[in-house]
Amino acid sequence: MELPIELKNVIEDIASDIPVKKLISASETVSARYRNESGNGKSLINNDIEAAAYAIVRMPATIGAVGNAMIYATDKYEGEIRTMLDVGAGTGACCWAAAEIFPDIEHFTCLEREKSMIDFGKKLMNKGDFPYECEWKSCDITDSFNCKADLVTASYVLNELTEAKRDKLTEKLWDCTEKMLIIIEPGTPVGFSNIKAIRNKLISLGAKIAAPCPHTAECPLPESDWCHFTARVSRTKLHKQLKGGEVPYEDEKYCYIAAVREDCECSENRVLRHPKIESGKITLKLCTKEGIAEKIVTKKDGSLFKKARKSNCGDEL
Repeated sequence: MELPIELKNVIEDIASDIPVKKLISASETVSARYRNESGNGKSLINNDIEAAAYAIVRMPATIGAVGNAMIYATDKYEGEIRTMLDVGAGTGACCWAAAEIFPDIEHFTCLEREKSMIDFGKKLMNKGDFPYECEWKSCDITDSFNCKADLVTASYVLNELTEAKRDKLTEKLWDCTEKMLIIIEPGTPVGFSNIKAIRNKLISLGAKIAAPCPHTAECPLPESDWCHFTARVSRTKLHKQLKGGEVPYEDEKYCYIAAVREDCECSENRVLRHPKIESGKITLKLCTKEGIAEKIVTKKDGSLFKKARKSNCGDEL
């Protein structure tokens, strides 16, 4: 999923008033803080320039990953989503993604600790004509909060917490969820390990898994492997300047889990790796209801071959 054009335009409009050198310096500072100071209670975004740099660098990738996860989560789920709660909202990326995917949402609530993020997120929505009502609340997600919504999201948040705090917050997020909970983490071995623990906790609380898993049994992947997917998003000139890159796109690797309260049909098979395409055959690594399987599809398989050829890592087959 790409950055909505209205959001892209307003980010670039706001950034045009800030010297590029200041944005580059702020981006480097924020990246260093997230690497070295996450989870210790310190403020990570301290002013509008840092919030702008964060939005330029992270919102395209976050919207790409979150948008993909939402699309996969709704493949089998037909419930109506009218309210959304985003926990650890940053500058509002999850809300912009959801607004593209859930046309019936009427109200958004964003919980965020950093004042600069809240202020910048509000500015983006106001100047970008965000078409829905959104309430922003100042909140440290490790503290108590009392909100309910049909859809609850938490992206790139739980990885910043200790195991005990992550377990407690998972339970709180599920308690806030009326219909669907989506949690997104970095597509790294550590991110996947966190998602596995979150998945186990949600199942113990009675959740049904909507995606990506085709079952609620124990994850069949060995400890040396991890499940992750990729969102390819376009880079603007400014994005490339701040990240020091030349390639016109960015591949965001992510893990996710989508859980629902109502009974939901799981996918049959999930593509775990990019298909290996050879002359006349395609080899797929799949997560199935019976476990991990390798499937070879040939031209003799007709429509299945065409579907396999177009499939990406993360797709249902």
